[in-house]
Amino acid sequence: MGLAKALELCRAEMAVESARLASLRDRLYQGLTGNLDGVRLNGPAANRRLPHNLHVSFDDIEGEALLMALGDLAVSTGSACSSGSQAPSHVLHAIGAVGDRAGASIRFGLGRTTTDADIDFAIDRVTTVVRALRTQSVRA
Repeated sequence: MGLAKALELCRAEMAVESARLASLRDRLYQGLTGNLDGVRLNGPAANRRLPHNLHVSFDDIEGEALLMALGDLAVSTGSACSSGSQAPSHVLHAIGAVGDRAGASIRFGLGRTTTDADIDFAIDRVTTVVRALRTQSVRA
């Protein structure tokens, strides 16, 4: 009975929730690209994307360093199907995010509890961290 009710609610709210998540995802991407150069979208164009997922690459950034510096954000490097692996996944190869781009890739997952404030925090935090890491790499 509980599962049936959950499916009923999902079906009733799916279109609205998908639109809300797509709007948040797009705002996150626009915020990152508005604040930083060298941010690339991995995967298909906006009208062919999942609403709850944003996968981007940052030029001149090492993926693990970015992930470690973003410890206060729940993000992942690589693709969901290769979590825990150091090698770029077949999915990253398929979408063209290989080589340096694959190493600097990060995946954001949005959900039912994601708010505008969460997106603002993520934009600010990622912008600060990417700028700092790029500055460090120039000095090295």
